[in-house]
Amino acid sequence: MLWIKALHIVFVTSWFAGLFYLPRIFVNLAMETPGSTTERLLLMARKLYRFTTMLAVPAVVFGLILAWMQYSGPEGMKLPGWLHAKLLFVVLVLGYHHACGSLLKKFERGANRRGHVFYRYFNEVPVLLLLVIVILVVVKPF
Repeated sequence: MLWIKALHIVFVTSWFAGLFYLPRIFVNLAMETPGSTTERLLLMARKLYRFTTMLAVPAVVFGLILAWMQYSGPEGMKLPGWLHAKLLFVVLVLGYHHACGSLLKKFERGANRRGHVFYRYFNEVPVLLLLVIVILVVVKPF
């Protein structure tokens, strides 16, 4: 079980590193006028999004395996309240990840209508989500 937990932590950390950086690329894209820099930033964003998607899959899979190993029994799964809350926030992180993909497609089509200030605030969302998730896992408030 410790191996699964270690792998879960590594993949979650790597996934979040990508989620922290991708919106920073969006900030720069929103500030750019079309040109060669824009194409380079779009290439970086595409590659980073693809890579973070590949990291998200094992992060979620190892997390589900951990929950199954710890909380399944003969009468089925009995998840504590804090884990229900954590799973809700994981779903929100997956939604944020998907939103990043949608925003990237808008940048690729030249259809972005938001300014760099929006993306600066958007960039803070995964920090808040990670904060709540870590507090739930460590403190287990309920």
